[in-house]
Amino acid sequence: MSETGASYASAGVDIEAGDRAVELMKEWVKKTKRPEVLGGLGGFAGLFDASALKKYERPLLASATDGVGTKVDIARQLGAYDTIGHDLVAMVMDDIVVCGAEPLFMTDYICVGKVHPERVAAIVKGIAEGCVLAGCALVGGETAEHPGLLGPDDFDVAGAGTGVVEYDNLLGPDRIRTGDAVIAMASSGLHSNGYSLVRHVLLDRAGMSLDQHVDELGRTLGAELLEPTKIYSLDCLALTSTAPVHAFSHITGGGLAANLARVVPDGLHAAVDRSTWTPGAVFDLVGRAGQVERLELEKTLNMGVGMMAIVPQEAVDVALATLADRGVDAWVAGEITDRGDHTTGAELTGDYAK
Repeated sequence: MSETGASYASAGVDIEAGDRAVELMKEWVKKTKRPEVLGGLGGFAGLFDASALKKYERPLLASATDGVGTKVDIARQLGAYDTIGHDLVAMVMDDIVVCGAEPLFMTDYICVGKVHPERVAAIVKGIAEGCVLAGCALVGGETAEHPGLLGPDDFDVAGAGTGVVEYDNLLGPDRIRTGDAVIAMASSGLHSNGYSLVRHVLLDRAGMSLDQHVDELGRTLGAELLEPTKIYSLDCLALTSTAPVHAFSHITGGGLAANLARVVPDGLHAAVDRSTWTPGAVFDLVGRAGQVERLELEKTLNMGVGMMAIVPQEAVDVALATLADRGVDAWVAGEITDRGDHTTGAELTGDYAK
């Protein structure tokens, strides 16, 4: 008896399911459209009308790419796929805005073991909603099915984005001066970093379950771990329009001190006072459950601060008022000093407020 001829479907790739996923996501992608975007979903490349950049004297294009790490496994276990895309936009576009750039457009890459159209559409829905919050367009993407490499329910997401900033408005270390204030903006939780440690501590070592209600969190563990990453892009741009911002620092992998040090110039030092805020309960939970030392927590997690702005002292009141008007919890957390005998560009001092 002869065997039936092989096909793409028999190898595990369902083209029809992929086509259905595209149809389901179209309505969400439309919500992100900016006037500079040409065409719709389905082309081989996303098109953005670069003539919009003619208003700039010397436009600089800023680009970034990222993913959301092992937070995708929390989404998989909970069967909740409509927020992980929000995290992706935050990780990409909040890197771009650090230099003062306006987010323009983004593309995504979704890799799955098996295409479940509704699931893929839910992921794209989250990406689209995140793009709206960041002010950018979602101009295209790719959904790839990898049977044999990923399990039927496994997936990963990544994205790349582009923004633009006028050369004369470029933010960064060159603008920072002694005496500048360091303003912290509160995070919405763990954001999208450190989940390998968090999962190991809470799920493996402590044996907690995602559907377990945790009194100190006021909700289930899964809901806390899946809390979307706050998107600061438009808040940061609003701040640059009202205050002379010198630099931003997006607090992601590596923690607060290491990320802040990336924008502090040689010869200067950023001193951040822990007593100016109280980290959320989830950070204490991870520390206690895993007996994780404070310094280890601080170099892995954001400890309640998702973005930092460095501004002149005389601009502090205006900066805080601008952020407050936008609903962003912010406070002065430190200042820029001469480096002196310090060996690092930034450090945390004191103890967290109780």
